[in-house]
Amino acid sequence: MKFTIYSTKEQKKDLEYEVLSQEFYGFVTRHLMRWTEEPEYSETIISRKNTIINLSSTLLSKSIYVLESDDDGYYQDAEYAWHESNFLLSVRRLNTIEFIEFAGELLVKGILDLSFINDALKEENASFKFVYADRTYGIEVFPIGDIEKESFNDEHPNIRLLVDRMENSLQREDYSNVLHSSASIFETMAKEVIGTDGIQNQTLGGFFDRYRNESLLPGSILDYILEIYRKRNSEPLSGHGSLEAPSISSEEAIVLSQMTKAFVKIESHLQRQVTSS
Repeated sequence: MKFTIYSTKEQKKDLEYEVLSQEFYGFVTRHLMRWTEEPEYSETIISRKNTIINLSSTLLSKSIYVLESDDDGYYQDAEYAWHESNFLLSVRRLNTIEFIEFAGELLVKGILDLSFINDALKEENASFKFVYADRTYGIEVFPIGDIEKESFNDEHPNIRLLVDRMENSLQREDYSNVLHSSASIFETMAKEVIGTDGIQNQTLGGFFDRYRNESLLPGSILDYILEIYRKRNSEPLSGHGSLEAPSISSEEAIVLSQMTKAFVKIESHLQRQVTSS
């Protein structure tokens, strides 16, 4: 997203690999649903849902839906059905930066509460929060060191943190740990795609077939991801002790680092594209 109000160019760069889960988006959607259904009259309910839909569409540079009643001020059943389904997609189809802009506008309008959204982001293990200063909303992005200190639940690590660990390992020429970090990123990404509690305590090998069914990545890329996961479990010093020297080369580690970051972006983009279609 090129033009933003609530995040700076530097903050967008910091959040390049920040992935908010579908469970988080669903929670925010349900909260907004309560706001849309507060009014007594159905006309106001549908207009509020129209507001949320059109704000999301504006951020995605999509067409705006003009809500028009009949001559008596009523709406057809199909109008209600359209707004209900598209309202439920309004948050889910946004990436992290788009969501920040979306939430910022809702904070300004008083539709979202600052404490609510920050509490939800904290529970999500997000590496940013919203702030209000000088009568203006914005975000604060946490330094990687601060995220490390928080000791986020290993069942739901922050992908931005894992990417940073991978890049630091590459700089230190710790190529085995590059492999370990890459496999952890793929596992986290797969759990986000599937989005159910039943797999949170499983390793990638335990649910990879399900991930293959729900992923939108090409089969050859999924085969590569599975190969990396298996290599992580056999490569010396890649997440487990060994007396043998690691075999991964600097060239392999560089390629792996770049491919891992690319696959995270591609999977996330494809998932949102399907959601919004």
